[in-house]
Amino acid sequence: MVHLLLIVIYISFISLGLPDGLLGSAWPNMYPEFNVPVSYAGIVSMIISGGTIVSSLFSEKVVSRLGTGMVTAVSVLMTACALFGFSASSEFWQLCVWGLPYGLGAGSVDAALNNFVALHYKSRHMSWLHCFWGIGCSMGPYIMSYFLTRGAGWNGRYFTIFVIQIILTAFLFVSLPLWKRKSAEIKGVSDDKTERVGIRKALSIKGVKEVMLTFLCYCAIEQTVGLWSVSYIVFEKGVSAGKAAGWGAIFFIGITAGRFLSGFITEKLNDTQMTRMGILIILAGTIVLLLPFGNIGAVVGLALTGLGCAPVYPCLIHSTPDRFGTKNSQAVIGMQMASAYVGTTFVPPIFGLIAENITIAIFPYFLLVLLVFMMFIFEHLNKNTPDNRINAE
Repeated sequence: MVHLLLIVIYISFISLGLPDGLLGSAWPNMYPEFNVPVSYAGIVSMIISGGTIVSSLFSEKVVSRLGTGMVTAVSVLMTACALFGFSASSEFWQLCVWGLPYGLGAGSVDAALNNFVALHYKSRHMSWLHCFWGIGCSMGPYIMSYFLTRGAGWNGRYFTIFVIQIILTAFLFVSLPLWKRKSAEIKGVSDDKTERVGIRKALSIKGVKEVMLTFLCYCAIEQTVGLWSVSYIVFEKGVSAGKAAGWGAIFFIGITAGRFLSGFITEKLNDTQMTRMGILIILAGTIVLLLPFGNIGAVVGLALTGLGCAPVYPCLIHSTPDRFGTKNSQAVIGMQMASAYVGTTFVPPIFGLIAENITIAIFPYFLLVLLVFMMFIFEHLNKNTPDNRINAE
């Protein structure tokens, strides 16, 4: 039964990634139909991100009442309904309306699942689960591409993901007893009876502000590289746009492959050691991007940066119960998720303004500033709230 629940959680992480790449891949076909500027994708994205931030912050309250299994099932159902709404939209304002349940559902399930895995499973599963998220995130654009190359509209692509999410929702509702059984097995009580901590009290816990800043910086780095690395290669390395687009995928391949490998390495290193290792590899990749190594340097730099990013996010999450206590972990992880989404939402556009008004050549320097600040904050976090495990549990 335990293994069956783990399969459900792995499938849930694929589902979590499926919608993430849809808007970007579909927007070139969508905005002419809505008769809006291409930049309006940012409005929809911000609405989704806003909902995600809010639901992440209040995830502890929801999980304490409903339990992780029910929150996961309801959140996936909300996301599915939003996807159906997108597929049926004929006006831009309708996309904005459906963006609210889209974001609210995504934030709740993200925080709830990450906390459940951090409490009940070994660190290797956290890395592999986030690897599966990468697989789901890659599948979304592929499904879009499949429909596009066959002359179908973007509506059908959203409807297809909606159908997948509905099937998974039914599967999740059937699996609800497994979630409660797992929680009772580990803690002696059902996870829907946990004591609430609350946002204000969680913020007062030693080290929480530092871990939130660490998440913000990491996710800002990951999203900035994902959004701007291709443009940097085109304008600064002189690579053609077509070739650079292919090279941009190297970064995401590095993250996905790195998380698969990290699952094995966590058997020897604890979460703090894994995070340090990731930060140092990101540093190496950024330096390679900065130095005049030509095309080879661009490829190696992106690959190293992706590999370095791989262990940071899952290992930071997995260490949360050990750093802050199991009773605080849901509240703290919800705040970590909110900080992560703040970083992904606001920092890449800030760099875009800098690149437009100064030069995109400062791309690796921008990453270095974020990374050095992140390293400083992370070590301050370790000094105050160390991860005491000799190796991953």
